[in-house]
Amino acid sequence: MELPECRTLLLRLEQGVLWLTLNRPDARNAMDMDMLAEIGAVFARIAEEPGCVRAVVLRGAGGHFCAGGDLKGMLAGGVKLPATGTDDPIMAMNRAFGAMLRQVAQAPPVVIAVCDGAVMGGGFGLACVSDVAFAHVDARFGLPETTRGLPPAQIAPFVVERIGLTQARRLCLTGVTIRGGDALRLGLVHEVFEDEDALQTRLRDTLTQVRQCAPQANALTKQILMNAARLEIDAVLDDAARKFAASVRGPEAPEGIAAFMQRRAPSWSQP
Repeated sequence: MELPECRTLLLRLEQGVLWLTLNRPDARNAMDMDMLAEIGAVFARIAEEPGCVRAVVLRGAGGHFCAGGDLKGMLAGGVKLPATGTDDPIMAMNRAFGAMLRQVAQAPPVVIAVCDGAVMGGGFGLACVSDVAFAHVDARFGLPETTRGLPPAQIAPFVVERIGLTQARRLCLTGVTIRGGDALRLGLVHEVFEDEDALQTRLRDTLTQVRQCAPQANALTKQILMNAARLEIDAVLDDAARKFAASVRGPEAPEGIAAFMQRRAPSWSQP
Protein backbone atom coordinates (compact mmCIF):
# COMPACT_ATOMS: atom_id res chain seq x y z
CA MET A 1 0.00 0.00 0.00
CA GLU A 2 1.33 3.42 -0.97
CA LEU A 3 1.13 5.92 1.88
CA PRO A 4 0.86 9.71 1.41
CA GLU A 5 3.91 11.95 1.71
CA CYS A 6 3.94 13.66 5.11
CA ARG A 7 5.85 16.56 6.63
CA THR A 8 4.67 16.22 10.24
CA LEU A 9 4.37 12.42 10.51
CA LEU A 10 6.81 9.53 10.34
CA LEU A 11 5.28 6.43 8.74
CA ARG A 12 6.52 2.85 8.63
CA LEU A 13 4.41 -0.08 7.41
CA GLU A 14 5.68 -3.52 8.43
CA GLN A 15 3.77 -6.82 8.30
CA GLY A 16 0.40 -5.12 8.36
CA VAL A 17 1.28 -2.74 11.21
CA LEU A 18 1.50 0.98 10.50
CA TRP A 19 3.79 2.76 12.93
CA LEU A 20 2.59 6.38 12.86
CA THR A 21 4.71 8.87 14.79
CA LEU A 22 3.68 12.48 15.35
CA ASN A 23 6.83 14.36 14.41
CA ARG A 24 6.88 17.93 15.69
CA PRO A 25 9.15 17.30 18.70
CA ASP A 26 10.13 20.97 19.07
CA ALA A 27 6.45 21.73 19.75
CA ARG A 28 5.91 18.56 21.84
CA ASN A 29 3.98 17.30 18.81
CA ALA A 30 1.25 19.92 19.09
CA MET A 31 -1.12 19.52 16.15
CA ASP A 32 -1.28 22.22 13.49
CA MET A 33 -3.47 22.22 10.39
CA ASP A 34 -0.82 20.36 8.38
CA MET A 35 -0.71 17.54 10.91
CA LEU A 36 -4.50 17.32 11.06
CA ALA A 37 -4.66 17.09 7.28
CA GLU A 38 -1.88 14.50 7.12
CA ILE A 39 -3.43 12.26 9.79
CA GLY A 40 -6.72 12.49 7.90
CA ALA A 41 -5.02 11.60 4.60
CA VAL A 42 -3.29 8.57 6.14
CA PHE A 43 -6.49 7.18 7.66
CA ALA A 44 -8.41 7.86 4.45
CA ARG A 45 -5.79 5.84 2.57
CA ILE A 46 -6.08 3.00 5.08
CA ALA A 47 -9.86 2.90 4.59
CA GLU A 48 -9.43 2.63 0.82
CA GLU A 49 -7.59 -0.72 1.11
CA PRO A 50 -9.32 -2.74 3.86
CA GLY A 51 -7.19 -5.46 5.39
CA CYS A 52 -3.82 -4.05 4.28
CA VAL A 53 -3.29 -2.46 7.68
CA ARG A 54 -4.23 -4.64 10.65
CA ALA A 55 -3.13 -2.21 13.36
CA VAL A 56 -1.93 1.37 13.71
CA VAL A 57 0.49 2.25 16.51
CA LEU A 58 0.33 5.96 17.37
CA ARG A 59 3.36 7.50 19.12
CA GLY A 60 4.99 10.88 19.49
CA ALA A 61 8.60 11.79 18.70
CA GLY A 62 10.93 13.23 21.30
CA GLY A 63 9.41 11.75 24.45
CA HIS A 64 5.97 13.36 24.23
CA PHE A 65 2.77 11.92 22.76
CA CYS A 66 1.01 15.19 21.93
CA ALA A 67 0.69 18.52 23.76
CA GLY A 68 -2.64 19.33 22.09
CA GLY A 69 -3.54 21.85 19.44
CA ASP A 70 -1.08 24.45 18.17
CA LEU A 71 -2.58 27.60 19.74
CA LYS A 72 0.15 29.79 18.30
CA GLY A 73 -0.76 28.64 14.82
CA MET A 74 -4.45 29.14 15.51
CA LEU A 75 -3.90 32.75 16.55
CA ALA A 76 -1.48 33.55 13.73
CA GLY A 77 -4.30 34.50 11.37
CA GLY A 78 -5.90 36.88 13.86
CA VAL A 79 -9.13 36.55 15.81
CA LYS A 80 -11.36 39.12 14.16
CA LEU A 81 -14.80 37.98 13.09
CA PRO A 82 -14.88 37.03 9.40
CA ALA A 83 -16.80 39.15 6.95
CA THR A 84 -20.46 38.30 6.50
CA GLY A 85 -20.91 35.35 4.19
CA THR A 86 -17.34 34.08 4.58
CA ASP A 87 -16.11 31.03 6.47
CA ASP A 88 -14.74 31.42 9.98
CA PRO A 89 -11.15 30.04 9.86
CA ILE A 90 -11.01 29.41 13.62
CA MET A 91 -14.26 27.45 13.54
CA ALA A 92 -13.02 25.52 10.49
CA MET A 93 -9.77 24.54 12.21
CA ASN A 94 -11.59 23.46 15.36
CA ARG A 95 -14.15 21.41 13.43
CA ALA A 96 -11.37 19.78 11.38
CA PHE A 97 -9.93 18.47 14.61
CA GLY A 98 -13.22 16.81 15.55
CA ALA A 99 -13.47 15.29 12.07
CA MET A 100 -9.99 13.81 12.46
CA LEU A 101 -10.81 12.29 15.85
CA ARG A 102 -13.96 10.72 14.44
CA GLN A 103 -11.97 9.35 11.49
CA VAL A 104 -9.43 7.70 13.81
CA ALA A 105 -12.20 6.35 16.06
CA GLN A 106 -13.94 4.70 13.10
CA ALA A 107 -10.82 3.38 11.37
CA PRO A 108 -11.08 -0.32 10.41
CA PRO A 109 -7.72 -1.38 11.93
CA VAL A 110 -7.02 -1.66 15.64
CA VAL A 111 -5.59 1.69 16.78
CA ILE A 112 -3.05 1.50 19.60
CA ALA A 113 -1.93 4.69 21.38
CA VAL A 114 1.40 4.83 23.21
CA CYS A 115 1.10 7.72 25.67
CA ASP A 116 4.21 9.18 27.27
CA GLY A 117 5.32 12.66 28.27
CA ALA A 118 2.63 15.25 27.58
CA VAL A 119 -0.81 13.87 26.66
CA MET A 120 -2.75 17.11 26.69
CA GLY A 121 -5.85 18.50 24.99
CA GLY A 122 -5.89 17.03 21.51
CA GLY A 123 -3.41 14.34 22.57
CA PHE A 124 -5.87 13.36 25.30
CA GLY A 125 -8.52 13.21 22.57
CA LEU A 126 -6.37 10.88 20.45
CA ALA A 127 -5.94 8.57 23.43
CA CYS A 128 -9.73 8.55 23.86
CA VAL A 129 -10.39 7.39 20.29
CA SER A 130 -7.84 4.58 20.35
CA ASP A 131 -8.90 0.96 20.71
CA VAL A 132 -6.00 0.10 23.01
CA ALA A 133 -3.92 2.59 25.00
CA PHE A 134 -0.71 2.15 26.96
CA ALA A 135 0.69 4.88 29.21
CA HIS A 136 4.05 5.49 30.82
CA VAL A 137 3.57 5.66 34.59
CA ASP A 138 4.86 9.25 34.55
CA ALA A 139 2.89 10.43 31.48
CA ARG A 140 0.95 13.63 32.13
CA PHE A 141 -2.68 13.68 30.99
CA GLY A 142 -4.83 16.78 31.07
CA LEU A 143 -7.48 18.96 29.45
CA PRO A 144 -6.09 22.45 30.12
CA GLU A 145 -8.30 24.30 27.64
CA THR A 146 -10.44 26.05 30.26
CA THR A 147 -7.30 27.38 31.96
CA ARG A 148 -6.56 29.10 28.61
CA GLY A 149 -10.07 30.53 28.40
CA LEU A 150 -11.25 27.94 25.89
CA PRO A 151 -13.64 24.95 25.93
CA PRO A 152 -12.35 21.51 24.89
CA ALA A 153 -14.97 21.75 22.17
CA GLN A 154 -14.22 18.87 19.83
CA ILE A 155 -12.56 16.66 22.44
CA ALA A 156 -15.24 16.66 25.13
CA PRO A 157 -17.70 14.21 23.45
CA PHE A 158 -14.95 11.62 23.01
CA VAL A 159 -13.79 12.07 26.61
CA VAL A 160 -17.34 11.47 27.88
CA GLU A 161 -17.61 8.37 25.71
CA ARG A 162 -14.30 7.03 27.03
CA ILE A 163 -14.47 7.66 30.78
CA GLY A 164 -18.04 8.77 31.49
CA LEU A 165 -19.67 12.11 32.21
CA THR A 166 -18.78 12.51 35.87
CA GLN A 167 -15.03 12.00 35.37
CA ALA A 168 -15.06 14.09 32.20
CA ARG A 169 -16.66 16.96 34.11
CA ARG A 170 -13.94 16.91 36.74
CA LEU A 171 -11.09 16.85 34.24
CA CYS A 172 -12.57 19.38 31.82
CA LEU A 173 -13.76 21.87 34.46
CA THR A 174 -10.64 21.89 36.64
CA GLY A 175 -7.83 21.48 34.11
CA VAL A 176 -6.18 19.07 36.55
CA THR A 177 -3.20 17.01 35.37
CA ILE A 178 -3.15 13.29 36.13
CA ARG A 179 -0.45 10.64 35.73
CA GLY A 180 -0.41 7.29 33.99
CA GLY A 181 -1.67 5.33 37.00
CA ASP A 182 -4.66 7.66 37.37
CA ALA A 183 -5.41 7.31 33.66
CA LEU A 184 -5.44 3.54 34.13
CA ARG A 185 -7.86 3.76 37.07
CA LEU A 186 -10.21 5.98 35.04
CA GLY A 187 -10.24 3.53 32.13
CA LEU A 188 -8.58 6.04 29.79
CA VAL A 189 -5.72 3.60 29.17
CA HIS A 190 -5.56 -0.17 29.51
CA GLU A 191 -2.05 -0.76 30.86
CA VAL A 192 0.91 1.24 32.14
CA PHE A 193 4.60 0.65 31.52
CA GLU A 194 7.76 1.82 33.24
CA ASP A 195 10.33 1.53 30.45
CA GLU A 196 10.71 0.84 26.75
CA ASP A 197 11.37 -2.88 27.24
CA ALA A 198 8.08 -3.30 29.11
CA LEU A 199 6.26 -1.31 26.42
CA GLN A 200 7.69 -3.42 23.62
CA THR A 201 6.56 -6.59 25.39
CA ARG A 202 3.02 -5.21 25.67
CA LEU A 203 3.01 -4.10 22.04
CA ARG A 204 4.32 -7.45 20.83
CA ASP A 205 1.71 -9.38 22.83
CA THR A 206 -1.12 -7.10 21.69
CA LEU A 207 -0.14 -7.25 18.02
CA THR A 208 0.07 -11.03 18.25
CA GLN A 209 -3.47 -11.06 19.65
CA VAL A 210 -4.70 -8.71 16.91
CA ARG A 211 -3.31 -11.05 14.26
CA GLN A 212 -5.47 -13.87 15.64
CA CYS A 213 -8.57 -11.84 14.71
CA ALA A 214 -9.90 -11.65 11.16
CA PRO A 215 -9.44 -8.09 9.84
CA GLN A 216 -12.93 -7.68 8.37
CA ALA A 217 -14.53 -9.19 11.48
CA ASN A 218 -12.61 -6.68 13.59
CA ALA A 219 -13.70 -3.78 11.37
CA LEU A 220 -17.36 -4.84 11.59
CA THR A 221 -17.09 -5.35 15.34
CA LYS A 222 -15.76 -1.82 15.76
CA GLN A 223 -18.76 -0.48 13.85
CA ILE A 224 -21.17 -2.40 16.09
CA LEU A 225 -19.42 -1.20 19.24
CA MET A 226 -19.47 2.42 18.07
CA ASN A 227 -23.15 2.17 17.12
CA ALA A 228 -24.02 0.82 20.57
CA ALA A 229 -23.21 4.18 22.13
CA ARG A 230 -25.07 6.24 19.56
CA LEU A 231 -28.11 4.42 18.16
CA GLU A 232 -31.35 3.06 19.59
CA ILE A 233 -30.87 -0.57 20.66
CA ASP A 234 -33.14 -2.18 18.03
CA ALA A 235 -31.34 -0.28 15.27
CA VAL A 236 -28.01 -1.50 16.68
CA LEU A 237 -29.19 -5.12 16.83
CA ASP A 238 -30.75 -5.04 13.34
CA ASP A 239 -27.54 -3.64 11.86
CA ALA A 240 -25.46 -6.19 13.81
CA ALA A 241 -27.60 -9.05 12.48
CA ARG A 242 -27.02 -7.87 8.90
CA LYS A 243 -23.28 -7.70 9.54
CA PHE A 244 -23.30 -11.18 11.09
CA ALA A 245 -25.14 -12.69 8.13
CA ALA A 246 -22.76 -11.03 5.67
CA SER A 247 -19.81 -12.40 7.63
CA VAL A 248 -21.18 -15.94 7.59
CA ARG A 249 -21.42 -15.71 3.79
CA GLY A 250 -18.04 -13.98 3.41
CA PRO A 251 -14.54 -15.44 3.12
CA GLU A 252 -13.43 -15.09 6.74
CA ALA A 253 -16.00 -17.10 8.70
CA PRO A 254 -15.64 -20.34 6.68
CA GLU A 255 -11.85 -20.12 7.07
CA GLY A 256 -12.04 -19.28 10.78
CA ILE A 257 -14.50 -22.06 11.57
CA ALA A 258 -12.52 -24.59 9.51
CA ALA A 259 -9.30 -23.59 11.26
CA PHE A 260 -10.99 -24.01 14.65
CA MET A 261 -12.34 -27.45 13.75
CA GLN A 262 -8.98 -28.54 12.29
CA ARG A 263 -7.03 -27.13 15.25
CA ARG A 264 -4.84 -24.92 13.12
CA ALA A 265 -4.19 -21.20 12.83
CA PRO A 266 -6.42 -19.29 10.38
CA SER A 267 -4.82 -17.82 7.28
CA TRP A 268 -4.91 -14.23 8.55
CA SER A 269 -2.89 -15.01 11.70
CA GLN A 270 0.34 -15.30 9.72
CA PRO A 271 2.63 -12.23 10.01
